[in-house]
Amino acid sequence: MPFSAVWLLRRSTAAQVLLSALVLSSAATALQELKATGCPESCYCSLSDDAGGDGGELVVRCSGMLLTEVPRNIPNATRRLYLDYNQLASIPADAFLGLPLLAELDLSHNNLARLEPGSLAALGPSLQSLDLSSNQLQELDPEALGGLQSKTNLTDNPWRCDCALQEAMPKLELEPASLASVVCHSTVPEDAGATGKSFVMVAQELDLCAGLKRTTDVAMLVTMFGWFAMVISYLVYYVRANQEDARRHLEYLKSLPNKQTTPEETSITTSTMV
Repeated sequence: MPFSAVWLLRRSTAAQVLLSALVLSSAATALQELKATGCPESCYCSLSDDAGGDGGELVVRCSGMLLTEVPRNIPNATRRLYLDYNQLASIPADAFLGLPLLAELDLSHNNLARLEPGSLAALGPSLQSLDLSSNQLQELDPEALGGLQSKTNLTDNPWRCDCALQEAMPKLELEPASLASVVCHSTVPEDAGATGKSFVMVAQELDLCAGLKRTTDVAMLVTMFGWFAMVISYLVYYVRANQEDARRHLEYLKSLPNKQTTPEETSITTSTMV
């Protein structure tokens, strides 16, 4: 066997050994943490065998447990977290802190109507798959998603296609295919004719902010007219008040008694001047 082939074989074998060691180390770390922290109540924890049969990923399943909030004390080494088919109505900002390795998160089939700002921001670097399908979401808050770039399932939500959603879309870093799954359930204005259509297509055809811009322009004009009317009213009041003061002052001067100058006073004044 040529030397180069032997060298490549040894290098390949060494790489496989190193990879196996890393997987076993990861599995051992996850197992130790699971034993130390325990599994959250109403959840089932296990080590998956997807990574070459060595069980290197910690999986936490809390599906269908009628949960109304995200469980606490989720192990830090969790790679997959399933919270589907529960009764979650909101996700607080600190729900997923301390999960730096989380790659998959399933929140489908809940009652989520709103995601609090920052609720998913901590998962940005590691999260690869996010499922938010079959919830009650009507809007997408960029502050809640926190720059996630993961593949996201957004289907089967009553999305409200309006100016706020149109302004939020460019700020999201999700995969384009994920945003294409946003289908309009209702529109503002109602006559936009976008119900049942993908919002990506609607945004290319319509400007849902046009009506809001017109309303804002009208409000600005009304405000400016109001200020102008106030200034004019003040000027009119100021002129009338000054005219009234001038009239009263003139009447006061007219009401002063006039002294009749006598001949003696006139001669004395004349002599004094001379």
